[in-house]
Amino acid sequence: MSAPVFSRFTGLLLLLLLIVGRASATHIVGGELDLQHRSGSQYTLTLNLYFDDIYGNTGALDREMQASIFDKATDARKTNLILPLTSNTFVDYTDPACAVGTLRTRKLVYRTTVTLAPAVYNSPQGYYVAIERCCRNVSISNIRSPGAAAQTFYLEFPPVTRNGQPFIDSTPQIFPPLSDYACLGDLFYYDFGGTDEDGDSLVYDMVTPLNGYSTAADPAPPAAPAPYRLVNWNAGLGTANQIPGSPPLGIDRQTGRLTVRPSSIGLFVFGVRCAEYRAGVKIGETRRDFQLYVLNCPRNATPSMVVSAGAGTYRPGRDTLRLKLGGNRCLTIKTTDPDPSTRLRISTHAVNFTGLATSFTSSSTGSIRTPGMPDTLTTTLCFPDCAETNGQVYLLDVIVADNGCSLPKRDTVRVAFTADSGGNIAPVLSSTFGATGDTLEVHVAAGATFTGTLTGTDVDVNPLVLSSGQNFNLAQAGMTFTAQNGTGQASGSFRWQPTCQTLRPADGLLVSFQLTENGVCQPKPQTQIVRFRVILPPNAPPVLSSTFASQPPADTDTLVVRVRINEVYDATLTGTDADPDPLTLTATQDFDLAAAGMEFGAQNGLSLASGTFRWRPTCQTLRRDEGLLMRFQLAENGVCQPLPQSQLVRFVAVVPQDTVAFRPPNVITPNSDGLNDYFTLPAPPADLCESRFAGVQIFSRWGQQVYQSGERSFRWGGAGLAGTYYYLITYTDGRRLKGWLDVLP
Repeated sequence: MSAPVFSRFTGLLLLLLLIVGRASATHIVGGELDLQHRSGSQYTLTLNLYFDDIYGNTGALDREMQASIFDKATDARKTNLILPLTSNTFVDYTDPACAVGTLRTRKLVYRTTVTLAPAVYNSPQGYYVAIERCCRNVSISNIRSPGAAAQTFYLEFPPVTRNGQPFIDSTPQIFPPLSDYACLGDLFYYDFGGTDEDGDSLVYDMVTPLNGYSTAADPAPPAAPAPYRLVNWNAGLGTANQIPGSPPLGIDRQTGRLTVRPSSIGLFVFGVRCAEYRAGVKIGETRRDFQLYVLNCPRNATPSMVVSAGAGTYRPGRDTLRLKLGGNRCLTIKTTDPDPSTRLRISTHAVNFTGLATSFTSSSTGSIRTPGMPDTLTTTLCFPDCAETNGQVYLLDVIVADNGCSLPKRDTVRVAFTADSGGNIAPVLSSTFGATGDTLEVHVAAGATFTGTLTGTDVDVNPLVLSSGQNFNLAQAGMTFTAQNGTGQASGSFRWQPTCQTLRPADGLLVSFQLTENGVCQPKPQTQIVRFRVILPPNAPPVLSSTFASQPPADTDTLVVRVRINEVYDATLTGTDADPDPLTLTATQDFDLAAAGMEFGAQNGLSLASGTFRWRPTCQTLRRDEGLLMRFQLAENGVCQPLPQSQLVRFVAVVPQDTVAFRPPNVITPNSDGLNDYFTLPAPPADLCESRFAGVQIFSRWGQQVYQSGERSFRWGGAGLAGTYYYLITYTDGRRLKGWLDVLP
């Protein structure tokens, strides 16, 4: 309802003005603790404290709070923690239009990070956290000496390790607190249900609030160990009757929904406990203390609603709607409210089903504008054309709510219905792939071609669409798929010519073929999944042979071929393959073949390849001391996973160390007869590369040098004395040729 707050709550204001004079030193409305796991051994400890912003003593608004952690088994104190104030905000009303200026609550958030080391927090019975603070509001109606009553904020948590393994738990987080008030004699409801990050089961019950040991003289001492003193209820009240009424204040064990129809006005404190269970075992709990004002509010009449189906009025509990495809699937809803200037809102709630969305075809909100007249808000609610209950009776609550304070008044009509979408026979998808099982297996040899067809039929003659889905590119895999769609029938053609690239992934290629129906209620798509694999034909490795002979025999896979400078070396290579496959014979090296005096040519073909090699080493080749390395390789072409063969050859150029034809004379007769008159070298080893004639020396038998020359064309006619002499011929590369010579008279 939208009547001015002043006119509607004059009695409320008078009551609250009486409270002001005796509330100046009070502040605590309630609160709860919360412990959330972050990472590793790090947790966040939070205190949500609710502060009376109207009558609370601002000097009691703490900048920090002190928490203590205790071992449940021994009540031994484990540590004390300081929680600084991190947030200061207002608690919102359910309906801001119902707010009253004398009821305003702040939410103060105190928070810190705590380390719960596994070596420290491993007691099997777990731990508890407590914070003590005084004092509560002096105007509380249901406990004794409220101005001296304190509050203990309390939660329990399990050990962080169990059976040697980490045991991670975050405590439940209760839904936002109320900032609303209840009206005398009216049903009040509020959701105190919580959430749990770990998915643990939550169970709720009412508990007597904890008082603890703080006092007005010592309002914020370090928390004492449990047990804690409880608040003292007034006569006739207790845990099960904290706010008197019919029913008294209670909470749903599973949902956490609070309800009360209060029978007395005043300010009432109450306590709620949320326990968490894992695998049926309780592992922790958190408590919330809070307050609820009960006021003598202006009366607010409940709206009423009439639901019609077709020409008749729907009778809850007696009628069941039968919704048929093509028939009337809408309800007419008419609502009235005797209160003036009331705004109504119509909504729906599914009771025993999910996934079926109804819709309003006209406005579901509106105002009753004529004072004292039963004006009517009319709207239409329709069910989807394809709604299907499969023979079950579904229940839908149609709810009309007004805008009355403190909470809306409601009228509910529960509609029972069944819905038949007309039935649909699933289409049939068949194929010529031929394999069996949930996922068909099709094996195709590389290079071969596979074709298959798919056919979709539907006895309902619905429009059919045949499609394929995969996580790879069809064309790149050598596949094509084309479909012809139609009414009652669809077909598709598939073709695959696998290549060597299709060998990956090793587990094959998955293709999903799907047949779907269009424009049908409850379509029943059909799917066929096919795994395509490539089959590799057997492949014998080719054989590479050659006439290379290692000199000396190599002790590795590398042949060593030594050739003298200026000599010609020839070799042949032959490659064969039994499969047969196209063969290619190649040679690779890191030098210029022609510059090194080498030639290589190959004749390639099917099952056979040959090559010829020729080398005439030159002096330039000698500069590569390690020789010249060449790899001859025989490769198969057009074969998946080829098996190439290779031969590594190291070519080394060498300089001849002697000349067999060198036979200098060992007798001269220097008698001037023209025969053997001089000692000369008719055919000495030729100058070659770095090896050149350096000189000749002739010595007597006693080692005395009698002759020396640096010319290859030297002539020595003897020393004038007959006898035996010795010669030494040297070359620039260090070679030495020795011999003896007789000089005859």
